[in-house]
Order: sequence, then structure tokens, then C-alpha cells
Amino acid sequence: MTGAAQALPRLTAAKAVANTALRWVPPFLPTLERAFGASTTQLTTILGASEVAGLSTVAIGRHLDRGRERLIITVGLAAIAVASFVALVGTTFTFAIGTVLIVFGVANCTVAGHAFIASRVPYAQRARSIGLFETSWAFSLLLGAPLIAVLISLFGWRAPYVMLAAAATVLAAVIARSAVLTVPPLAPVGPSTRADSVTVVAGPAATSGAPRGMFRSVNLAAWLTIIGSAFVAMAGLSVFAISGSWLDDAFGVSTGGLGLVAMGFGAVELLSSVSSAAFADRIGKLRGTVAAIVLLIVGLGVMAAADATLWIGVVGILAFLMGFEFAIVTSFSLVSEAMPEARGTTLGISNGVGTLARGTGTIVGGWLYGIHGVEGTITLSATAAVLSAIAFAWGRSVRPAIA
Repeated sequence: MTGAAQALPRLTAAKAVANTALRWVPPFLPTLERAFGASTTQLTTILGASEVAGLSTVAIGRHLDRGRERLIITVGLAAIAVASFVALVGTTFTFAIGTVLIVFGVANCTVAGHAFIASRVPYAQRARSIGLFETSWAFSLLLGAPLIAVLISLFGWRAPYVMLAAAATVLAAVIARSAVLTVPPLAPVGPSTRADSVTVVAGPAATSGAPRGMFRSVNLAAWLTIIGSAFVAMAGLSVFAISGSWLDDAFGVSTGGLGLVAMGFGAVELLSSVSSAAFADRIGKLRGTVAAIVLLIVGLGVMAAADATLWIGVVGILAFLMGFEFAIVTSFSLVSEAMPEARGTTLGISNGVGTLARGTGTIVGGWLYGIHGVEGTITLSATAAVLSAIAFAWGRSVRPAIA
């Protein structure tokens, strides 16, 4: 068993806890609205604005290129534990602070995990490893949502924060003591010799300067891949952020019902992540990503046609989530190979750009939902999905080698 294979279960468990801390909030937003006396627009604005914490990954890229993934993941989990304790105070302000810390923790855990895998797994098999790693996103709802629904029903809205604080603390200790996470990369980072690069740089040079220098070091094909992945994130998060409120407002789904629906979300996402792991390397990562974007758009169309029929709405959002999850997970592999000579830097920048896209999508999607209903949010999501497909296709025309 390779070092990457041995580390994968620990990495996935850590990210599952981190993702649960982030993802349980949107499906249960009506519960928190009542607890804080806040509106959907107010809380989605906090969720979106908090995405700015994800910009921290731009600064850690050079550390990831130097093999410090274990440290970054440990710090990220510690931030989630602190965030959970802060949120227990029970005000909108402390909810905002806690959300910022959670986004910081999740972003750094995710990018560090991707950097670890990308530097230790050949590109031809990488979608499999990243797909398995990203099952943590699905498990955070499939297992986390029903557990959180039970905790809220029995002990109130603070119970999930207590559970997550404990889990993040335990996983931080496990990661900090995991020697398997010190396994060296397959090969040292070397200079780029790609003729299609707009800027040709060595790995260390790409990460040793100021942030402005880091942005300039990224070539055109990499930027288009980064932008494509970011627009996928915008398409997904804009809808997911209002999913619980839409199901409550349009169909009167209860807290327990939201837990069941969220568990269904997790099941569909798990299927998509496993499908990415099983098939993306075979069918081509770019082809699979674009096909999934098409499914995402079809799901949006079904949601728009649901009117007041619950089962149609649920089918639509499940199809949307299936397309989104496959597209975003597979796009991570594309980003990881966009500039192999500086993977950590590229992944860090990609998450930073994705942060802006997710934050914008969450805030604007929430506003549009408040003004125009779900149709407004669907329009935003569909537009982002189309722009994503265009960016990926353009990137392929610039650098045909990545597929």
C-alpha cells in the first residue's frame, strides 16, 4: 500500500468533520433563523461574506509546495473546533465569527488534502483518489444531516456545535500525530518546459515572491481551468445555500423532513463522488466535467418547473446536485495538473478564486431568492454553469494535453 493510500482514510475523515461543520447550516437554516431572530437573506449574506476566509489558501500555496500539508490540516481542524465554541454563544454576530473560522478551516483542509494527493498520485489515477477523498463532502450530509437533525430535536440548535467541536479536536490530534502524512512526493518539483505556458517558471520561483508575483506565474491554460472550477462552485453553492429555505417556504418541509432530504442530498453526492472516482480517469476528466455541468443545468430546469409539487422539486434538486458534485470533484483533478511544477500554489489560488465565486453566488443567490424566489437563484446558477463550460472548453483549446 502506498503512502498516499495509507493517508487517504485519515485525510477523508478529517475533511468529513470539516465539511459537516460547514454544510449542516444551509439545510437547517430555518432552525437557525428562528434561534437568532434573523432572515434568510441575513444568514445567507453571512454565509457568503464568510467565504472571504477561503482567500487564506492563496498564502499557503508555497507551504504546500514544501510539503507542509499535515501542519495546514491540523491548523484547519483547530480553527473549526474554536469556531464551534464561539458559535455556542448564540448571537448572529458570533454565528458570523464562527462561520468565518469554519470556512478558513475547511478551505485549508481541502487544499492541503488535494496538494498531498496531487503530489503523490500520478495524474492518470488521480481522479480516483480525489474522488474518494471528496466522498467526505457527501458523507457530511449522508451521515451528518440525520445525526444533526436528531441532536437538534433532542437538545436544541447548540448540540451540533458541541459535537463538531469535540470531533474536530480529536481529528486534529490524530492528524498531528500521523507519520504517514510525512511521506515524500513521488518526484521533486521541477521547472516547467511546457511550450504552451504563457509564463515559464520553476516551482520555487512560483511561490517565493509576493502574492502579485504568484498570480503572474500562473499560465493562461491554468487560469481558464481555475475559472471553470470557480464557476462550477458558484453554480452549486448559490442554490445549495437557499435549498433548506426553498423546501420550507415552497413545500412546508419540517426540521425532521429537512434532515431526511439533506440525507438524500448526501446519498446523491456520494454516488457522484464515487462515480467520479470510478469513471473520470477512464472517460476523460474534462469530458466528464462538462457532461456533469449539462446534468446540473437539466436539474435546474426541473426545479423551475416544480411549482408546488414536492417530489418534482426534490427530483430536480437531486439531479442538480448529482451534476454539481461530479463536476466539482472532477474539476479538482484538472486544476491539480494545470501547473504541475507548482501544484500547491495553483491549488491555493484556485481555492481563493473559488472562494470569491462561492461567496458571490451565496450572497447574490440569497438576495435573488428574497426578491424573485427560486427562479432568480436558478437563473444565476445556470448562467454560472454555462460560463464554466465555456472556460473549460477555452482552456482545452489553449492546452489540449489536459483532458
